Amino acid sequence: MELMRIPVTVVILAAGLGTRMKSRQAKVLHRAGGKALVEHVVDTALQVAPAERIFVVVGHQGEDVRKAVATPGIGFIEQKEQKGTGHAVSIGRAALAGLGGYLLVLYGDSPLLKAETLERLIEAESAGDAACVLLTATMEDPTGYGRVIRDARGAVAAIVEQKAGSAEQLAIREANMGIYCFRADLFWKHVDELSTNNPAGEYYLTDMAGILTRAGHRVEAMRIGDAREALGINTRIELADADRLMRDAKRRELMLSGVTIENPETVTIDAGVRVGMDTVIGPFAQILGKTTIGENCRVGACAIVQDAEVGDQVEIGPFTMVNRSVVERGAVVGPFARLRMENRVGEGAHVGNFVELKKTELCAGAKANHLAYLGDARIGARANVGAGTITCNYDGFDKHRTTIGEGAFIGSNSTLVAPVEIGDGAYTAAGSVITEPVPADALAVGRGRQVVKEDWARKRRELRKRGAAVLT
Repeated sequence: MELMRIPVTVVILAAGLGTRMKSRQAKVLHRAGGKALVEHVVDTALQVAPAERIFVVVGHQGEDVRKAVATPGIGFIEQKEQKGTGHAVSIGRAALAGLGGYLLVLYGDSPLLKAETLERLIEAESAGDAACVLLTATMEDPTGYGRVIRDARGAVAAIVEQKAGSAEQLAIREANMGIYCFRADLFWKHVDELSTNNPAGEYYLTDMAGILTRAGHRVEAMRIGDAREALGINTRIELADADRLMRDAKRRELMLSGVTIENPETVTIDAGVRVGMDTVIGPFAQILGKTTIGENCRVGACAIVQDAEVGDQVEIGPFTMVNRSVVERGAVVGPFARLRMENRVGEGAHVGNFVELKKTELCAGAKANHLAYLGDARIGARANVGAGTITCNYDGFDKHRTTIGEGAFIGSNSTLVAPVEIGDGAYTAAGSVITEPVPADALAVGRGRQVVKEDWARKRRELRKRGAAVLT
């Protein structure tokens, strides 16, 4: 931001449906790299302008687009009728015209656009006296894109859309990428000269190049080396390509920072993920959302970790799911474990195979190593939860909490009917149904007394052979 002496206002066009996506969902809400397309563009815009000078033009499914753009301070402009790109910007006159400086126009379906490119575009605008600098690229096949018509001096004379171009014009391979940096005062002075005199009957923002040139102003173009960076997403194929490119870049970034990714082409990592040095990620793992993983961790094959906070030296076993949970230093989770939501696994704690946690705190050194469901519970430090243990947290109407004290021992196949509290150092006998509080250091036995009937099985077999009534 220190590079820009003149303030920049960013307008992101995100009002259209995107009919070529063949979807009932607005195009900018489709996801690539773990985020909605418009989220990527907003994140990029925030690197060149403050939130208070960023505006998103919404229309189709506007409320959903607003929800996707969660950054406080960003403004919204409603385009009730979609009459073209020029109309989309001009309807924001009341909010935008008084801001001055530069006006940067982006598209909400261009997730690969880099902040460095926008900074170069703004610098190009500020370095000379051009009324506008636009982004272009040379394409092998520019079909569908406006062609850049240059004058004898090399400046931009006009942009001709595909539908309106002559054969000679359409042979030009320099294409307009639709990204503009205008001098805001000149844009608002001339924007009313846009017209619908074109085959689509819309107000084209591309016409501003010719309008400004005819008014005696200079329009420049900044060419980028790879057109893919600025291309919009129009089909599911292009969406998949963008997703692949972003994920390739993310994996490369992490590996260069000291993360080992085994069979990287099989691993899915979202753009917002952070991973510490010397962590190893196994094949087919998915690290999603805003997950952070510390140093010297191991994420096993086919594990799914989403919106989680994982400390240093944590082991997440194969086929384990960790969602919206905190796993502290040195803990072991899995394999085949599931942390559903809002859990905290303390330092050095163990969650074993086929154990499910939901809104549960497993304190430091506590263990639940086999076949358990622990929901709405707090398990104290160094407590041991035996195989088959269940916290019965739901009574059909409300959820209730289970509290297990420090150093407690929960026998295998215990059923803890919440609300219930097990004291520090207490034991529950295997197979017990616990419905009352258990004091510290006590033993709770909640099962029927065993009865042994000598010779019962032999007699039953003999009666069956004779067809007589069986013993009970």
